[in-house]
Amino acid sequence: MKNLTAPRLIKLKGGLFLVLGLLSAALLVLEQPSLKVVTLLALCIWCFCRAYYFAFYVIEHYVDPTFHFSGLGSALKYLWRKRGRG
Repeated sequence: MKNLTAPRLIKLKGGLFLVLGLLSAALLVLEQPSLKVVTLLALCIWCFCRAYYFAFYVIEHYVDPTFHFSGLGSALKYLWRKRGRG
């Protein structure tokens, strides 16, 4: 698959992710409206954002500055290979 390079399409893709995320969160909260569900959903979103940040920024800037990831699969392969080497 070819990389997306058009700025307009990249912004559209980001907007669609945002809309889909907001819609999904709203449907989950409407399904079970409670403070517990809202808190757990917010915590889940925050943790996945931090994991994504770790996978790309922290590893590239602090763990191995020579390696540049092309996606989450690339980051997972890198971590798996490093784990095997000790």
